[in-house]
Amino acid sequence: MSRTPRDPEGRMPLREHLVEIRKRVVRIAIGLLLGAILGWILYDPLLEALVDPLQAASEERGALIGLNFDGVATAIDIHFKVALFLSVIVSSPWWLYQVFAFVNPGLTRDERKYVYGFLAAAVPMFLSGAALAWYVLPYVVEVLNSFVPEGSSNLVGAQMYLSFVMRLILACGIAFLVPVFMVVLNLMGVVSARTWLAGWRWAVLISFVFAAMVTPTLDVMSMFGLAAPLCVLYFVATALCFWHDRRAARRRVAATE
Repeated sequence: MSRTPRDPEGRMPLREHLVEIRKRVVRIAIGLLLGAILGWILYDPLLEALVDPLQAASEERGALIGLNFDGVATAIDIHFKVALFLSVIVSSPWWLYQVFAFVNPGLTRDERKYVYGFLAAAVPMFLSGAALAWYVLPYVVEVLNSFVPEGSSNLVGAQMYLSFVMRLILACGIAFLVPVFMVVLNLMGVVSARTWLAGWRWAVLISFVFAAMVTPTLDVMSMFGLAAPLCVLYFVATALCFWHDRRAARRRVAATE
């Protein structure tokens, strides 16, 4: 079968893009399925690690604090969710590659080199965000349980607690990808560094709102511990964009001389 011809810049037509996205989605699904199998096998130690902050709070306060499986199908439902959670983490290099392998054919030859740089930065950034959430999690749980009266027990709904923990970790991992997107869009000439700098107030506000949403406690330090790295990464990405814009400007001046 003959392939649909591309334009002079090497871009794919719309029909090939639709075929490409289907192929990438299928590959992502296969990667998640394989990761979920690993998560299913490692369910017991992973669940123990996720529940460990509750056990630490229980020992700290000398109270009964633990999970409550409050439904007939709750245990099996949580088993699936925890397996898929681990799958998203361990298969992150694979699905991030598929996302940008899909974008790659739609770029010009000069733009495609940025995809590989993005992938090299995106995976450690995603894992760093997840690791930061994991580090902050015990403090969040401790603050939440500090309001439990002495002598009382706190049996937390397993669905609610584990959904909160997994959402916190994945949300922080995805949030750490934003600076990488910023740099890539700048390298592609879509957004200038001045545009990113002009929106710094919104970036700081969104960072703190995001931190407040994923750490629903009255502990300011926990919220700041998540928001501060996001703000720092935003300004670091903006600085890299300025560095690239200045280099590009010098090249344009040299080309006209």
